[in-house]
Amino acid sequence: MVKIAVLGYGTVGSGVVRVLNTNHDNINTRAGQQIDIKYILDLRDFEGDPVQEKIVHDYDIILKDEEIKIVVEVMGGVEPAYTYVKSALEHGKSVCTSNKELVARHGAELLELAKKKQLNFLFEASVGGGIPIIRPLNNSLTADEITDIKGILNGTTNYILSKMSREGLDFDTALKDAQDRGYAERNPEADVEGFDACRKIAILSSLAYGMQVDFEDIQTEGITKITKEDIAYAKKLDAGIKLIGSSKKVDGDIYAFVAPMLLSNSHPLMGVNDVFNAIFVKGNVLGDVMFYGQGAGSLPTASAVVSDVVDAVKHMGTNIMSIWCTEKLELADIKQSENRYFVRVKGAGKEDSVKSAFGEVTFVVLDDKKDETAFLTDSIKECDFDSKIAAVGEVINCIRADF
Repeated sequence: MVKIAVLGYGTVGSGVVRVLNTNHDNINTRAGQQIDIKYILDLRDFEGDPVQEKIVHDYDIILKDEEIKIVVEVMGGVEPAYTYVKSALEHGKSVCTSNKELVARHGAELLELAKKKQLNFLFEASVGGGIPIIRPLNNSLTADEITDIKGILNGTTNYILSKMSREGLDFDTALKDAQDRGYAERNPEADVEGFDACRKIAILSSLAYGMQVDFEDIQTEGITKITKEDIAYAKKLDAGIKLIGSSKKVDGDIYAFVAPMLLSNSHPLMGVNDVFNAIFVKGNVLGDVMFYGQGAGSLPTASAVVSDVVDAVKHMGTNIMSIWCTEKLELADIKQSENRYFVRVKGAGKEDSVKSAFGEVTFVVLDDKKDETAFLTDSIKECDFDSKIAAVGEVINCIRADF
């Protein structure tokens, strides 16, 4: 029997308990041993809940108990999660976590410590909730050199953009709907400004390229400036708009960003709607693969956490190798990256000045927008785009395009 402790009895923590209770026979068979929750750490008590007998309020109880072999951290945030996880590893306990903030900031360090101690630090649920992506990057795709990762990494923003596209809603109305349904927090900044997706693409990049990618270095734009007019223009181009986390290797340089992107309706990611997530990976040998599923929620995320627990049980005494090291990867200047751009500028009749600046472009017209000029450029370096657009006029909005 392997005894574990769960840190946090919130949405994910309660899901972990439920998954272990519901599927215990199958889980134990796959692990090769019985898994038993001995402690649940939380500030609160849960009178009337069967877990109350396992509740403890002092982490030292868990840390000093030699029976505890695996700690499941599902508290969220960097502290005290980092302190708890590091001390668990130092005391000979493997750790499984769903905490993207912790992994993005301290993942390489904690992986190194786990390797030194012949333990495991596992974090499948930190990116994409229930979607298996960490394990494939770490194990299944090792024969490939990863050249491109693109993903819809945040269910809240994908739901908002889906509502705007299907129902013609403005951003504020779609956001309120997401909040009313519990998909968005009362303070939705981490989602709608792209910070959540930024941490996730930093983790994926670190795993794909084997070095520490600091999320602070990744250019990040949210969806708050996307309007229903932008959506209407996209439809004219047989396209849609998604918030994309992107990491791409070009001639040995790595470019990473999070931003809204115009995608052709034929792009695989355009079929991903509502709160679903998807991650598109390109390898130099395998080609294109895509991972799709529910990117958040109690049970999908808990399922990924429990899968890590099973892996930790199966690999007790041995470390599951990862190439993610603590050496920092310096990202290339995003201004040197090439993209197409969909642009709206103030003022009608600017076709000649647009062509003079950008050469041949695709113009897009909405019947009810007579006071602006909209167009799609060919591929161009971002720094060159910045200098050319200044000669055209005041920009209403500018969105990267991938078609």
